[in-house]
Amino acid sequence: MYLTFTVYALLVALFIWGGKFAGFKKENFHEDSASLDSFMSLRGFAAIGVILHHISQEQAFQMANHYGTKPGELSIFVNAGYLFVAIFFFCSGFGLIKSLETKPDYFNGFMKKRVVKTLVIPYYVSILIYGILRFATGERFAPVQWVTHILGFTMMNEYAWYPIIAAILYTAFYLIFKNIKNRRISYLLMALVIVLLGMIFCVNGHFTWWAGPKNWWLGASPLHEKWWAQQKVFWISGEWWINSCPAFFIGMLFAQFEDQIRSWFKKFYWGKLLLVLVITVAAYMLSGFGQWKFGWWSEFNGNGPDIGKKIATYFCVIPYSMVFPIMIFTIMLKYKVSNPVSRFFGKLSLETYMMNLIAITAFRFLMYKPHPQYGSIPFYKAGHYNLAIYFAAVFALTILLGLLYKFLCGLITKRIK
Repeated sequence: MYLTFTVYALLVALFIWGGKFAGFKKENFHEDSASLDSFMSLRGFAAIGVILHHISQEQAFQMANHYGTKPGELSIFVNAGYLFVAIFFFCSGFGLIKSLETKPDYFNGFMKKRVVKTLVIPYYVSILIYGILRFATGERFAPVQWVTHILGFTMMNEYAWYPIIAAILYTAFYLIFKNIKNRRISYLLMALVIVLLGMIFCVNGHFTWWAGPKNWWLGASPLHEKWWAQQKVFWISGEWWINSCPAFFIGMLFAQFEDQIRSWFKKFYWGKLLLVLVITVAAYMLSGFGQWKFGWWSEFNGNGPDIGKKIATYFCVIPYSMVFPIMIFTIMLKYKVSNPVSRFFGKLSLETYMMNLIAITAFRFLMYKPHPQYGSIPFYKAGHYNLAIYFAAVFALTILLGLLYKFLCGLITKRIK
């Protein structure tokens, strides 16, 4: 577990480096805790967390030995991915409202600048990159699959769901807040859009369950061979698409009422911080209960799609994704961090996220060996040093590809006036 200790030690060092504590006095707070620089660093930490989460999903990191009798490396990050994404959504929602409140004619050119240039173009550039690489490495698609992948209706890059959902939320924000002047109604409609996205997943599930007889996916079926019947193919087919979206709404509310919220926290801050921590723990327990009692993957209970259990799980989980960024916001009133590493990853957060799958895939030969029955199985060198090499290689290649990807996206967006 040397890798685990090393990673945790580096993260602690990163939280200390550039950290600023406002002090214990009740009148001392960071008034700039929600500034662009502070949120940029916060996004950087979230970006690092997402990469760690993706690495921890690899089977070789799920087990500490060949027999799977102990938790794997980086186990703390296995189920934390949506919390890091919740930070992105919180910052995005916060930034949209702040810009709307402070910039005249903010909606002029909004769709081109904030949706097309920032989200749509990067999405299609990633399709081009992944399409070339997948073809070059020997993957061959059916003609229809090539068409739907290139058009973006199905997922060439399974990690590319974030810009899709973000584009939907940004577009909804634009249409609602531009055309409806009553803020209460506007916020209510945004909340309904977010819940609607959640319900779409609850109906969709993880694959096209409706394409055959009940529970066809549990037995032998020719549908298992169909590309369109697999997981992670269509939009909003997976809980990761929607379980962090409510943080977007929370960020909007915190921006709208920032002054009142700050004033409220400044009175008896430490007691209110304790209250937020208790609520966060309670939300964490509710999330765990919901996933244990009902479960996202209810298709495999033998009761068909079991949509009702997904809905129950959704409403058990989203309080945690909403309160987690509130906890971070509360802590940053007293302690915030900004250093060159966090700012670097903050500026490259989308790019590293979008390119991470290439790096994760490219170095799998360091962790897996061929197996006649299972295709491949994990193997572990002494001290898991091969996992450490994989970890370092993935981070390095993710950064390099992220910089290249940002450059390519920039070349295209500069041509759009």
